[in-house]
Amino acid sequence: MGFSTDAVHAGQQPDPSTGAVITPIYQTSTYVQESIGVHQGYEYARGDNPTRSAYEKNVAALEKATHGIAFGSGMAAIDATICTLSAGDHFLMTEDVYGGTHRLFSRIRTRHGLKFDRVKTHEVEAVRAAIRPETRMLFVETPTNPNLLISDLRALSALCREHKLVMVVDNTFATPYLQRPLEMGADVVLHSATKYLNGHSDMVGGIVLTSNEKLAEQIRFIQFAAGAIPGPFDCWLAMRGTKTLGLRMQCHDASARVLAERLDAHPATLRTIYPGLASHPHHELAKQQMRGFGGMISFDLGSREAARVMLEEVKIFALAESLGGVESLISQPAEMTHASISQADRDALGITPGLVRISVGIEDLEDLWKDLEDALAKVPAAVS
Repeated sequence: MGFSTDAVHAGQQPDPSTGAVITPIYQTSTYVQESIGVHQGYEYARGDNPTRSAYEKNVAALEKATHGIAFGSGMAAIDATICTLSAGDHFLMTEDVYGGTHRLFSRIRTRHGLKFDRVKTHEVEAVRAAIRPETRMLFVETPTNPNLLISDLRALSALCREHKLVMVVDNTFATPYLQRPLEMGADVVLHSATKYLNGHSDMVGGIVLTSNEKLAEQIRFIQFAAGAIPGPFDCWLAMRGTKTLGLRMQCHDASARVLAERLDAHPATLRTIYPGLASHPHHELAKQQMRGFGGMISFDLGSREAARVMLEEVKIFALAESLGGVESLISQPAEMTHASISQADRDALGITPGLVRISVGIEDLEDLWKDLEDALAKVPAAVS
């Protein structure tokens, strides 16, 4: 089936008891059993729920996976995946990674015996050089947050097979509409479902996708044991969102391409970062492994004060963390999404006080541009 057909129908059959077209919200904690161990496939809601099952099957179809495991947040999905490792194991992760991911690895999981190194995953040889005898996993974020760097998934998957590493890809920014890492050799794909999958900024969730039976079994066990599950209503909201994912991503992508070109040409911006720009260092790679360039743009205004003015002057773009919703959002990563990363690391990554990140929504393009243009016009006077 095509992407949008799967988005609307995969995992979602009419309710057998009523014929309802939309999967019901099974708001229950437990299920009646006919006898000891005799039930209809559901025992206790920490283990499974029919709404959750439908949602998991739906996203698994979109990522071309055989297993989907839904979590209460994107960070819970990442944590469960990392917990398949054991004390003493070493893993590598993308250097330019979401601040919350770095915080989890550096401040929590290292206390439990895991070791990791940050590496430029957009440089395959740098990854190769960082592999140790005890390395077990490569965690890749592509495009990265907030510098939108692109890693070569096919080349990295070949390297992982060579060294028997599990390759995990955070596909949140691209979504399965623009990029399917499992088809390029990855073992595990995960998403913050809060973002594009849901697309309406009204739930928090995460999901892990894989076709590796052993990994799926491990991650499900970790989830059942730790209990980091989503509620049925959140699953229903996310599944409502996936139905329009293809349409939304087309709009996000189309508008972002135009806005990136205009921002790049604007005198107030020092640099504009977007994979769709020919100036982006990984533009050609993005064209090869992605269906489009996405709805995220970063640009540098040169100073914190310039960024502050910009963020306070916009009217349509909402100053808020998160991304991927139908509404356009704007943020300053240095003090918002990446505040947990040290100043030295932010400096090394180019996450400057003047860096602004926008999530382009589905509003009318010219309204979005006027909002940005009007705010940018206030920047020079405010910082001169």
